[in-house]
Amino acid sequence: MYTFILFAHVISAILSIGPFFVLFPVLNRMKEKNRDVLDSHIEVFQAAIRIVKHAGHVLVTSGILLMWQGNWSWSTSWVVMTIVVMISSIVFLAKAFKPKIRQFYAGEIDSYALIFILRRSVWKYIFLLLMMLWFMVAKPNLW
Repeated sequence: MYTFILFAHVISAILSIGPFFVLFPVLNRMKEKNRDVLDSHIEVFQAAIRIVKHAGHVLVTSGILLMWQGNWSWSTSWVVMTIVVMISSIVFLAKAFKPKIRQFYAGEIDSYALIFILRRSVWKYIFLLLMMLWFMVAKPNLW
Protein backbone atom coordinates (compact mmCIF):
# COMPACT_ATOMS: atom_id res chain seq x y z
CA MET A 1 0.00 0.00 0.00
CA TYR A 2 2.88 2.38 0.80
CA THR A 3 4.22 2.08 -2.78
CA PHE A 4 0.82 2.98 -4.26
CA ILE A 5 0.46 5.99 -1.97
CA LEU A 6 4.01 7.09 -2.82
CA PHE A 7 3.24 6.78 -6.54
CA ALA A 8 0.05 8.86 -6.12
CA HIS A 9 2.09 11.41 -4.16
CA VAL A 10 4.74 11.72 -6.89
CA ILE A 11 2.15 11.97 -9.70
CA SER A 12 0.22 14.63 -7.80
CA ALA A 13 3.47 16.55 -7.19
CA ILE A 14 4.11 16.51 -10.95
CA LEU A 15 0.56 17.69 -11.63
CA SER A 16 0.95 20.41 -9.00
CA ILE A 17 3.86 22.06 -10.76
CA GLY A 18 3.80 20.87 -14.38
CA PRO A 19 0.88 22.93 -15.70
CA PHE A 20 2.61 26.15 -14.68
CA PHE A 21 5.43 25.55 -17.16
CA VAL A 22 2.83 25.24 -19.92
CA LEU A 23 1.47 28.67 -18.99
CA PHE A 24 4.53 30.59 -20.20
CA PRO A 25 3.65 30.15 -23.91
CA VAL A 26 0.04 31.01 -23.05
CA LEU A 27 1.20 34.20 -21.35
CA ASN A 28 3.22 35.11 -24.46
CA ARG A 29 0.16 34.64 -26.66
CA MET A 30 -1.98 36.75 -24.33
CA LYS A 31 -0.22 39.87 -25.66
CA GLU A 32 -2.44 39.80 -28.75
CA LYS A 33 -4.97 42.62 -28.96
CA ASN A 34 -7.96 40.40 -29.81
CA ARG A 35 -10.21 40.24 -26.73
CA ASP A 36 -11.74 36.87 -27.71
CA VAL A 37 -8.29 35.29 -27.99
CA LEU A 38 -7.29 36.83 -24.67
CA ASP A 39 -10.42 35.48 -23.01
CA SER A 40 -9.71 31.97 -24.32
CA HIS A 41 -6.15 32.14 -23.00
CA ILE A 42 -7.43 33.25 -19.61
CA GLU A 43 -9.74 30.22 -19.60
CA VAL A 44 -6.75 27.96 -20.29
CA PHE A 45 -4.88 29.69 -17.47
CA GLN A 46 -7.78 29.14 -15.07
CA ALA A 47 -8.09 25.47 -16.11
CA ALA A 48 -4.41 24.93 -15.35
CA ILE A 49 -4.89 26.49 -11.92
CA ARG A 50 -7.84 24.16 -11.26
CA ILE A 51 -5.69 21.14 -12.19
CA VAL A 52 -2.96 22.34 -9.85
CA LYS A 53 -5.45 22.95 -7.06
CA HIS A 54 -7.03 19.49 -7.29
CA ALA A 55 -3.63 17.81 -7.64
CA GLY A 56 -2.68 19.66 -4.46
CA HIS A 57 -5.57 17.99 -2.63
CA VAL A 58 -4.23 14.57 -3.65
CA LEU A 59 -0.70 15.68 -2.76
CA VAL A 60 -1.67 16.72 0.76
CA THR A 61 -3.82 13.63 1.37
CA SER A 62 -1.17 11.23 0.10
CA GLY A 63 1.49 13.11 2.08
CA ILE A 64 -0.50 12.68 5.29
CA LEU A 65 -0.95 8.98 4.53
CA LEU A 66 2.78 8.61 3.84
CA MET A 67 3.59 10.28 7.15
CA TRP A 68 1.15 7.96 8.91
CA GLN A 69 2.67 4.87 7.21
CA GLY A 70 6.31 5.98 7.46
CA ASN A 71 8.66 6.44 10.36
CA TRP A 72 8.85 10.23 10.20
CA SER A 73 7.86 12.42 13.11
CA TRP A 74 5.66 15.45 12.51
CA SER A 75 8.27 17.56 14.33
CA THR A 76 11.08 16.60 11.93
CA SER A 77 12.54 19.80 10.51
CA TRP A 78 11.93 18.99 6.83
CA VAL A 79 8.33 18.00 7.58
CA VAL A 80 7.68 21.24 9.46
CA MET A 81 9.27 23.31 6.70
CA THR A 82 7.30 21.45 4.02
CA ILE A 83 4.07 22.23 5.86
CA VAL A 84 5.06 25.90 6.27
CA VAL A 85 5.84 26.24 2.56
CA MET A 86 2.69 24.29 1.65
CA ILE A 87 0.49 26.64 3.69
CA SER A 88 2.29 29.61 2.13
CA SER A 89 1.68 28.23 -1.35
CA ILE A 90 -2.02 27.66 -0.61
CA VAL A 91 -2.41 31.27 0.56
CA PHE A 92 -0.39 32.49 -2.41
CA LEU A 93 -2.44 30.45 -4.89
CA ALA A 94 -5.66 31.87 -3.46
CA LYS A 95 -4.47 35.49 -3.76
CA ALA A 96 -2.25 35.47 -6.84
CA PHE A 97 -4.39 34.48 -9.80
CA LYS A 98 -8.18 34.56 -9.52
CA PRO A 99 -8.41 38.00 -7.85
CA LYS A 100 -6.12 39.49 -10.53
CA ILE A 101 -8.22 38.01 -13.32
CA ARG A 102 -11.32 39.45 -11.64
CA GLN A 103 -9.65 42.85 -11.52
CA PHE A 104 -8.95 42.60 -15.24
CA TYR A 105 -12.57 41.81 -16.07
CA ALA A 106 -13.70 44.63 -13.77
CA GLY A 107 -11.53 47.04 -15.75
CA GLU A 108 -9.24 47.82 -12.83
CA ILE A 109 -6.10 46.64 -14.66
CA ASP A 110 -5.28 46.36 -18.37
CA SER A 111 -4.11 43.26 -20.22
CA TYR A 112 -0.42 44.21 -20.06
CA ALA A 113 -0.57 44.62 -16.29
CA LEU A 114 -2.48 41.33 -16.01
CA ILE A 115 0.14 39.47 -18.06
CA PHE A 116 2.98 40.99 -16.01
CA ILE A 117 1.30 40.10 -12.71
CA LEU A 118 0.42 36.57 -13.83
CA ARG A 119 3.93 35.89 -15.15
CA ARG A 120 5.51 37.11 -11.91
CA SER A 121 3.03 35.08 -9.86
CA VAL A 122 3.73 31.92 -11.87
CA TRP A 123 7.46 32.25 -11.19
CA LYS A 124 6.84 32.85 -7.47
CA TYR A 125 4.54 29.85 -7.24
CA ILE A 126 7.03 27.63 -9.09
CA PHE A 127 9.72 28.77 -6.64
CA LEU A 128 7.49 27.87 -3.67
CA LEU A 129 6.71 24.46 -5.11
CA LEU A 130 10.36 23.75 -5.92
CA MET A 131 11.27 24.69 -2.38
CA MET A 132 8.63 22.30 -1.04
CA LEU A 133 9.86 19.60 -3.44
CA TRP A 134 13.42 20.10 -2.20
CA PHE A 135 12.32 19.60 1.42
CA MET A 136 10.47 16.41 0.51
CA VAL A 137 13.30 14.92 -1.58
CA ALA A 138 16.45 16.09 0.24
CA LYS A 139 14.90 15.81 3.72
CA PRO A 140 17.42 18.24 5.24
CA ASN A 141 17.97 18.18 8.97
CA LEU A 142 17.63 21.87 9.82
CA TRP A 143 17.39 21.53 13.61
